Amino acid sequence: MAATADGTMAGSSGRHQAESGSRRAAGTKPGGIGRRALLLGLPLAGCAALPPPDPGPRIAEIAVVDRGWHTDIALPVGTVPLHPWLAGLAAGFPGMTTMVLGFGDRGWLLDGDRSPLAPLRALLPGPGAVLLTALSAPPEVAFGPGQLVRLPLTAGQMDRLQDFLAGSLDQHWRLPDGRWRPLAQGPYPGSVFHASPIVYSAAYTCNTWTADALAAARLPVDATGVVVAEQAMAWARQAAEGLSARGRPPCRTAAGSDCCC
Repeated sequence: MAATADGTMAGSSGRHQAESGSRRAAGTKPGGIGRRALLLGLPLAGCAALPPPDPGPRIAEIAVVDRGWHTDIALPVGTVPLHPWLAGLAAGFPGMTTMVLGFGDRGWLLDGDRSPLAPLRALLPGPGAVLLTALSAPPEVAFGPGQLVRLPLTAGQMDRLQDFLAGSLDQHWRLPDGRWRPLAQGPYPGSVFHASPIVYSAAYTCNTWTADALAAARLPVDATGVVVAEQAMAWARQAAEGLSARGRPPCRTAAGSDCCC
């Protein structure tokens, strides 16, 4: 499969659903400045206990990608075993070396409405979608090294993260051969939209989803109150700093909280 200049490919994941369904009352969408300004007014997280460092060696790195108002999760393909549901996604892109997944509002992503009222409609609860972007190059090539935070994971953390990502896919769209029937082709070569059972809303955006994924892996991240990209990336950076400090827990204040661990 041919690769484009930015590393995307020109070609065409349920335990977590039960575990996190009560908290996922909303999702994310490509919103723009107006939507982002509205979300900045929402309350931020309080204090909560963060998980202790995960035992065991780090087996691989993931990346949290900052795309302005939106964040994605990038994980390696071919170097670690994939959850069967994620392997079904990868089957459509034989040359993929990095799988990039992001959550969003299905209506906003698919209907193409960019009118002034569209960001306001996006704040209302609605069906979610997952955008898969297949890369044949490292995410630094596609997005720039300054736009992502790398996090080394243990085998247990990788398994839990993949459980979360797989649970973000609507199992009713899984085909008998293990592949997935897409909602639609994505906005650029090597990308495709998939249905999600998660509801998107002003309180659960793409950035909430990203922080939720990191928390599900039991990284030192609290997704409570996360709605904008700056919050998700702050937690990712603090998690990276904590890992580099051999498990020293990060201070919560940089992530927008009123307290420090």
